[in-house]
Amino acid sequence: MDKKIVLITGASSGFGFLISLALAKKNFIVIATMRNLTNAPRLRKAASTSSISEKNLAIYRLDVTNIDEITELKKTIHKKYGRLDILINNAGFSQGGVIEEVNMEKWYQQFQTNFFGVVSVTKAFIPMMREARSGKIIQMGSISGRIGLPGLGPYASSKFALAGLSESLRLELKPFNVYTSMIEAGSFQTNIWDKGLESAVQSDKLDYQSLMTFMNRYAKVKTKSSENPQKVVDLVTRICESSRPNFRYSIGKGIKSSIFLKSLLPWSILETILYRIFNKV
Repeated sequence: MDKKIVLITGASSGFGFLISLALAKKNFIVIATMRNLTNAPRLRKAASTSSISEKNLAIYRLDVTNIDEITELKKTIHKKYGRLDILINNAGFSQGGVIEEVNMEKWYQQFQTNFFGVVSVTKAFIPMMREARSGKIIQMGSISGRIGLPGLGPYASSKFALAGLSESLRLELKPFNVYTSMIEAGSFQTNIWDKGLESAVQSDKLDYQSLMTFMNRYAKVKTKSSENPQKVVDLVTRICESSRPNFRYSIGKGIKSSIFLKSLLPWSILETILYRIFNKV
């Protein structure tokens, strides 16, 4: 059987970095992409240390907000491999700050990467999969795509949008044996929250300072208590190896129970609980 061809975005760090190595080690041909190639040597070194064949890992520059780069990569993959079996939309970042204080440029940047970047990359590669009547699209979602927390409005909005997109994709492409799956992850030991804290818009309004103080502390605690990302890596690997993967995969400490409670409780009760949690300093 031919090796499966996998394209993953955002492979310079975090889940993308680890998933690229895991799949390459499993004998997939991994096309690992990153916006900045400065981390490419680190990925190559890690692959070499893990005795991964150079034939199983190719690294390309890809900014998911750049249509020209997406088009060029599509041409390269079509010419070199003739197909794409699995697309993993992993590139993304977290923009923090209260909605009133986050300027529109940051809102656009959040959606350009987390949502429109996914749309652009996915649209580019759907034809290959549809015509082959085979393929998988894996979306790296978040619990923030189910529950919108204060101080994370831009990020939560982009992940809610991603969830709606993914539902439509699942139904549109399943007739062609192309399966869309979405991973709803909680807090894991990646650098997304550290970067999110660094870029968070800090309000100078007294009305918001207690909330932002709490959110900064909450994010730091979550980062320290977060789980091993290998759990997500193993899950993605299982999805890649599955012939008919499910749509939603919720993973992380307390994630399934949080989603269940939101679906069960009236909003008035849920709102009261969250209000009490996020208004403690």
